[in-house]
Order: sequence, then structure tokens, then C-alpha cells
Amino acid sequence: MAQKIAFITGGNRGIGFQTALELKDHGVKTVIGSRDRSQGEQAVEKLRAAGADAEVLEFDITKPGDAKKAYEYFDSRYGHLDILVNNAGVAGGTFPGTGPAHSAAEVPAELLHRVFETNFFATVALTDALLPLIRKSEAGRIVNLSSILGSLKLQADPNSPIYHAKSFAYDASKTALNAFTIHLAYELRESKIKVNSAHPGWVKTDMGGDQAPMELSEGAKTSVALATLADDGPTGGYFHLGKPLPW
Repeated sequence: MAQKIAFITGGNRGIGFQTALELKDHGVKTVIGSRDRSQGEQAVEKLRAAGADAEVLEFDITKPGDAKKAYEYFDSRYGHLDILVNNAGVAGGTFPGTGPAHSAAEVPAELLHRVFETNFFATVALTDALLPLIRKSEAGRIVNLSSILGSLKLQADPNSPIYHAKSFAYDASKTALNAFTIHLAYELRESKIKVNSAHPGWVKTDMGGDQAPMELSEGAKTSVALATLADDGPTGGYFHLGKPLPW
């Protein structure tokens, strides 16, 4: 079988890097997208030292033209793309749970636009740009890195553990991303492509902070599992460590 090719946005650090590291155990060649090329090259050196087949693409998901550049990169080198992990994202404020970074009544418009641009609009644009290449895969997989904070059901439930963890711009952007997962999975329901949302958990990363209870090795498990789903695996779902989450 031909080697599978994966593109992980924001793959030079954190959960994206760990996902690339663990995909090596599945025989996947990973291309990590990094806004800073030197940081990306350093990450690739670490991945290769660990036995991973990896390379870097200088890529900023919010930069006009970079989605087209990514398409041209994979089209010219591989002619297809098997796995897209939409990992890049921003919090837009304090994260998580020590108090909302901004309430719905007071969120600055600039912040709302900035968070949505990265977490939703640019992610949708990139996915749509790369979809023709994913259609050429024998078993395409699209993983959207969401968050449990995007669950409307849990956000609305006073008995939910995240009921008081409200940071409007971030939470709403992940809710919108979940909607994209549902709609794209429906559109591709007759194909072999599977589209799912992943909640990695509260992980020790630059975003999650040192107080997070989960290590990186745990935080990447959901992304890796959804990126390597078998043909009979789910699509259009929202998962954390193999368990479905309520929308």
C-alpha cells in the first residue's frame, strides 16, 4: 500500500506536534504546517530523530493565499492527501476555566472576528481548498480540533462541569466548527471520506497551561484515532478518547 500523507496545521508544537509523532506508528508521513519556518524545521528534526517521516510547510492559516499554496504543495508532490488535521487554533484570551476571558455581552468585536477567522473561517477555507486532493485518497480522513467548550448542550446545562467555563469567542468558534463537521460529513456521506470533531481534553500546552490535568501523549490520542479510522468507523461525530460528546 502507498504511504499515507497527512497535513497537520499548527503542527510544530503542542497537540499538533504530538499527533505527528504518534502517526508515525501508523506508517503515516506527516507534513506539519508552521507559521515560522525555523520553528517548523526544528520540530521536523525532533520528529525525524524519533523515527517519524516528516517535513514542514511554511503555512499561516489566516494568510491570504496560503490555502492555495498548500493545495499546490500536495498536488505537485503527492497528487493527493489522505489525512487533514485542522489543529491550528487560538483561544483569544485566558483559557480555560479560571473565569471567562470575555462575556457574550462584552466581547470586543475585533477579538470575535480574530478568533473566528482562525478557528472557523480560515479552517473551512483550507478544508474546501484541499478537498479535491482528499477525494483522491482511498480513505480520506478530516479531523477538526474542537473542544468540549463548543458543546451547546453542556454549556446550557447547569449541572454540566463546563457550565461556568464560558469564553464566548472561543466557545462559539468551536460550536461553529462542529456545525461544519456535521454539514461536511453529510455532503461526503456517499464517499469514503470521514469527517469528525475531536475534543483533545484539557492538555498541558501553551494554550492549556501547566495546570491542565492531561499530558500531551493523552491529548493527541483522539486526533490520531480519528485520523486513522477503519473503513467502518464513524463520520459526522464529536469524540473524546473514543466516546461521543453531545453537540
